[in-house]
Amino acid sequence: MSLNILTLIILVVVGISFFAFKNREFQNKLLYIPYDCKHNGRYSTMFTHIFIHADTNHLLFNMFSMYFLGDVLLNYGLIRNYGVFAGQAHFLVLFMLGGLFATLIPYIRNQDNPNYRSLGASGAVSAVIFAAIMWNPGMKLNIMFIPINIPAVVFGPLYLLYEFYAAKKGGTGIAHDAHIGGAVFGVIYVLIINFEKGADFFEAVLGIFN
Repeated sequence: MSLNILTLIILVVVGISFFAFKNREFQNKLLYIPYDCKHNGRYSTMFTHIFIHADTNHLLFNMFSMYFLGDVLLNYGLIRNYGVFAGQAHFLVLFMLGGLFATLIPYIRNQDNPNYRSLGASGAVSAVIFAAIMWNPGMKLNIMFIPINIPAVVFGPLYLLYEFYAAKKGGTGIAHDAHIGGAVFGVIYVLIINFEKGADFFEAVLGIFN
């Protein structure tokens, strides 16, 4: 695993998360609580929550997803098209702003709810995943425990449908609305930097029915 912005982000997130596992006071300072943002001005937590996780499984799932899809996006998409420096800069912006964008729906829904809190890089990772899907909609993806390859152009919409369903149903303890927000940002970011990828995506969709 070569040292680039992707591996650097993973190392930082893993390091801070493990420190927070052993120091709950530190973890509480980084938690995202929309109520505290609105009423106490702690807007920095809209970023800091990205670097902490609930447990090891939560951390590992996010980081493995980030690594495999992020590697495709970074090395075979962004760096190839924009060069090493600019490509890695795009990836960092995507990750950080994806995590921020993922907090917007929870903020709107919970800004006056003192009991709501969330943590984890899931929203930022969703931004990376959907940016990778937009960049290469024809690639095949494997879902954990399902031994078949699923075209990215199929996986993306199915994932979003599940997240919308789970968010509406509620009671899972998972911030599905943050996943949706991150995914939407990932799509938007790719379209901003390379609008032609939108046409590639629709061509891939049409190709399913041919």
